[in-house]
Amino acid sequence: MAKAKSAFVCTECGAEYRKWQGQCSSCQEWNTLSEVRLSEARPGAATGAASKTARGGYAGDLSREVVDLGSVDLSEVPRLSSTFAEFDRVLGGGLVPGSAVLLGGNPGAGKSTLLLQTACKLAQSRQVIYVTGEESLSQVAMRAHRLQLPVQGLKMLAETSIETILAVAERERPDILIIDSIQTMHLEDIASAPGGVAQVRESAAALTRFAKQSNTVLLLVGHVTKDGTLAGPKVLEHMIDASLLLEGGADSRFRTLRGQKNRFGAVNELGVFAMLEHGLKEVKNPSAIFLSRNEEQSPGSLVMVVWEGTRPILVEVQALLDESALGNPRRVAVGLDQNRLAMLLAVLHRHGGLFTGDQDVFLNVVGGVKVLETSADLAVLLAVVSSLQNRPLPRELVVFGEVGLSGEIRPVPSGQERIVEATKHGFKRAIVPRGNAPKRSPEGMEVIAVDKLAEALDAL
Repeated sequence: MAKAKSAFVCTECGAEYRKWQGQCSSCQEWNTLSEVRLSEARPGAATGAASKTARGGYAGDLSREVVDLGSVDLSEVPRLSSTFAEFDRVLGGGLVPGSAVLLGGNPGAGKSTLLLQTACKLAQSRQVIYVTGEESLSQVAMRAHRLQLPVQGLKMLAETSIETILAVAERERPDILIIDSIQTMHLEDIASAPGGVAQVRESAAALTRFAKQSNTVLLLVGHVTKDGTLAGPKVLEHMIDASLLLEGGADSRFRTLRGQKNRFGAVNELGVFAMLEHGLKEVKNPSAIFLSRNEEQSPGSLVMVVWEGTRPILVEVQALLDESALGNPRRVAVGLDQNRLAMLLAVLHRHGGLFTGDQDVFLNVVGGVKVLETSADLAVLLAVVSSLQNRPLPRELVVFGEVGLSGEIRPVPSGQERIVEATKHGFKRAIVPRGNAPKRSPEGMEVIAVDKLAEALDAL
């Protein structure tokens, strides 16, 4: 009997090797190679150098022709509404036929709940098949009954075999196909357990191929690892058209849906949902929930304007400084980059004249939002100063701006839109970079333009 051939595949970048090695030469990650059994080539199949013809060319389908880019039809691709405005926003306007969307998130974040609500509503006018590989049909039906969803018309399938799922989908021809989850699916030809590198990669490839050929919307549920990254091979994210991450812990009723990759819309678009008794409900004005502050203003609290995708959002940042009893003071940031916090504290000491080396510094973004842009720099530093000096900041004050290493305040994108959004929520003063200051301030808003960190501290 011929020995089964195998290869070693990197779970981070997908690079393949003939034998195991400790470090991947492509992405430089350690201990990421997993053994994958290769399927036998079909008799008569041509691969590699064997596919060359006698003339030195390559065998293939010669009926296809190249086209000029200018002749490609630019008509807008029709989209299907997911029935959630926030979901459609993150997708870039809705579901695109023939696209593959991957929805990831921590256990209990609400991935299955969001897709079940979407499937039940879409099934009233579209052909939808919901494939569950983790739960039984009775469990899904009980959840739908608890959420008071319209269950008539939604077709369910409890299956983990890709071959069976594709056969059913070929027969039913659905408009939307939901797979919950891709880590439980398997192909019969691959001799490895479900959830392995080869099974996840090949299962996703087979489902994506069907979606493209049949013009079906494919929604995949994916698990995440303990560090928040998507479980499975990295090539899975390259196969699909959009990768979405649903964030939010069990201690918070708010969930944020963030787009990490989207071929049909803006990246880093943010949608906000609230987990209620009857499932997820979209929050159309996120700034309102993130600004639910106490009447009594406390030191270290400040509102900043961040830009998420295509809209500004007002969020509150809180700072707490306390005298450290340790030789190495703590620097803890929740919702912000901890390394950037250390850099900003150094800038504050060098160009602001305020020393925090003997203080434990704790930062928190209210509402569980993760701020990924640099426009929060100035607000973070002013909140730190407020807590350090135990002096509350005015409630009507809003701040944004990037801080450079030389203490300069740099402008950020969409500055005037941020000021307008703050004015709508009743704020009356704004400290902004000079490059973002409007020629004419909105009515009722006093805009203070600054160039240096020292100017921002004096403005307080």
